Amino acid sequence: MPKKMFVIFGVSNILWMVFAVSQAIKVDMFPDKSKIFAQIGDSVSLTCSATGCESPSFSWRTQMDSPLNGKVRNEGTTSTLIMDPVSFEDEHQYLCTVICGAAKLEKAIRVEIYSFSKDPEIHLSSPPEVGKPVTVTCSVPDVYPFERLEIELLKGNRPMKVQDFLEPSEKKAQETKSLDVTFSPTDEDIGTALVCQATLYIYDDDSPPKVRKTTKELEVYISPKDTAISVNPSTRLQEGDSVTMTCTSAGLPAPRILWSKKLDNGNLQLLSENATLTLISMRAEDSGIYVCEGNNPVGKDRKEVKLIVQEKNFTVEISPGPQIAAQVGDSVVLTCDVRDCESPSFSWRTLIDSPLNGNVRSEGSKSTLTLSPVSFENEHFYLCTVMCGQKKLEKRIQVKPYSFPSDPEIEMSGPLVSGNPVTVSCRVPNVYPSDRLEIELFKGESIMMNKTFSKDVSKKALETKSLEKTFIPTTEDIGNVLVCLARLPIDEMEFELKQRQSTQTLYVNVAPRDTTILVSPSSILEEGSSVNMTCSSNGLPAPKILWSRQLSNGDLQPISENATLSFMSTKIEDSGIYVCEGINQAGTSRKEVNLIIQVAPKDIQLTAFPSESVKEGDTVIISCTCGNVPPTLIILKKKAETGYTVLKSTGGAYTIHRAQLEDAGVYQCESKNEVGSQLRSLTLDVKGRESNKDYFSPELLVLYCASSLIIPAIGMIIYFARRANMTGSYSLVEAQKVC
Repeated sequence: MPKKMFVIFGVSNILWMVFAVSQAIKVDMFPDKSKIFAQIGDSVSLTCSATGCESPSFSWRTQMDSPLNGKVRNEGTTSTLIMDPVSFEDEHQYLCTVICGAAKLEKAIRVEIYSFSKDPEIHLSSPPEVGKPVTVTCSVPDVYPFERLEIELLKGNRPMKVQDFLEPSEKKAQETKSLDVTFSPTDEDIGTALVCQATLYIYDDDSPPKVRKTTKELEVYISPKDTAISVNPSTRLQEGDSVTMTCTSAGLPAPRILWSKKLDNGNLQLLSENATLTLISMRAEDSGIYVCEGNNPVGKDRKEVKLIVQEKNFTVEISPGPQIAAQVGDSVVLTCDVRDCESPSFSWRTLIDSPLNGNVRSEGSKSTLTLSPVSFENEHFYLCTVMCGQKKLEKRIQVKPYSFPSDPEIEMSGPLVSGNPVTVSCRVPNVYPSDRLEIELFKGESIMMNKTFSKDVSKKALETKSLEKTFIPTTEDIGNVLVCLARLPIDEMEFELKQRQSTQTLYVNVAPRDTTILVSPSSILEEGSSVNMTCSSNGLPAPKILWSRQLSNGDLQPISENATLSFMSTKIEDSGIYVCEGINQAGTSRKEVNLIIQVAPKDIQLTAFPSESVKEGDTVIISCTCGNVPPTLIILKKKAETGYTVLKSTGGAYTIHRAQLEDAGVYQCESKNEVGSQLRSLTLDVKGRESNKDYFSPELLVLYCASSLIIPAIGMIIYFARRANMTGSYSLVEAQKVC
């Protein structure tokens, strides 16, 4: 029993000691709340402190033992849990455990997460216009938890709509919630403010709900209306007058005023964006319908007025107008001439009030503006203003500078050779404006190519433009003409035709052909005579002539490069074949001539076969031969009492069958040609036989038969031999034989 009491007493002492210690230790949490709200993205610190314990031990955990997602910092009797930045994973019940010796204490705090970092946004579906429905959207971006959100839209102090979002979210996420209200603005809404107020009901006993709001002034639009025009002094004007037209238009916002003039085709030409339009120095062509338009973002309204500008009685002429094309670098004089006004007053200006860049001289009823030299700065409409009393009249002239100073230039890529491609270039130098230039290339009357050029708006400058065409020349192009025609039209101006052209004759190189030789007096000459052999050959360029002599081995020996080859005193050695060659860069052509030099007959041989002394009854052949080249004519004769009798010879031979005593005598051979003649003679002796009876011997029969075959054969041999050497012929009437 005592032992049991001792145990009970011991336990009670221990419990009393633990109770006493726990009563001495105190744990505090900061913030000193059971629950706090933390904005996503912010930084939150939870501080746990222990009092009554010198060396406490701290630990942090979530009630669900989830990861802390924060940093713990212990220092002395305090411990801090820092969550930076706060996220959805930080929404927990956090417990701070303090151990001091045998004592253990805990302190809890709940952290709830929310997102409500941006003010609401107000959007309108369209510019608000009186009487037309418009939808207002009030949106709250990146909110959490949206089931605690309430959005209210107010117009001024009057609520338009309140909306909350009680449906639970399926997941933890930031969402954008919005409220839409459609209404039709009225005049009373002008200047009223739209207020979008968002309330997020996350609060505890010590803090109110989170509230954000946005205010936007309601700018109500009114489409332009009641547009009106006032004209001063009148809608009917005289030339030279000025007029001021003022336009007004009601609307919200205040309409923008546009002045335009209605063209003949119905289109509008914008003149001004000011409410007041002033036109000075009016001309008759300024008459027409002028339109004022008031517009703003929600509409537009128009009003028209018709101006009539009446012409003055006096007249003004400007020359050489109304348009003139002026060559850059030239001098141009613009003349303003007034009629029916005694004392006119002149002034010159450009349409856009640029510097004149010229000299003005006025005298009497004329005023001149001299532009010298003309440059690109003179490309303007020039206006001559004439005041005659109170009347004013203007005339204008357009000056269009151009440059077209020289003819086109034709260039070839190389010499023209028949059958070989060549490129022809046609260049037009220092031209302006080049986009108006047209180049045409003709060959004869046929167009080969034409070309136009695009506009380069980036600069005004003199340019050189060209056209190139490749073609293959033929012999048909010889003597043809290439024409490069350049035209430079300037709008529809009426002035002298601006066109230039250059021509170039086509000299096509053609290989030599039709080579001919003219021999004077003849190719057959007497030795010692003179002869001219002239060679001609067709080709482009004109072929170079080369004379050569053909040697026995066929080679050519050059003699002369003159067209005419002359021999002043020919020799028999000059006979031969002479070759003329026509040569140019495209080829060669050749022609030959055989020159024959003749001499007087010589080396004549007159023979009697078998002998000059024969017996009566024998057969005798009298034969005459000559060695001349070219051949001569042979005439055989027998001397008689009355002269010589011409014998009928064959092949230069005369045959006496069965010679008689009367066949004896003098026989003569005459060899002659155009140059001269030569004679030979022999005496034939015929002896009588011892008996007068007919005598016939076998030997004589054989001789007779042989002579009848040999004589024609000899004649044929001589004939063909002479033909082989003969290049000409003779036609002497007395000729009986050609030897």
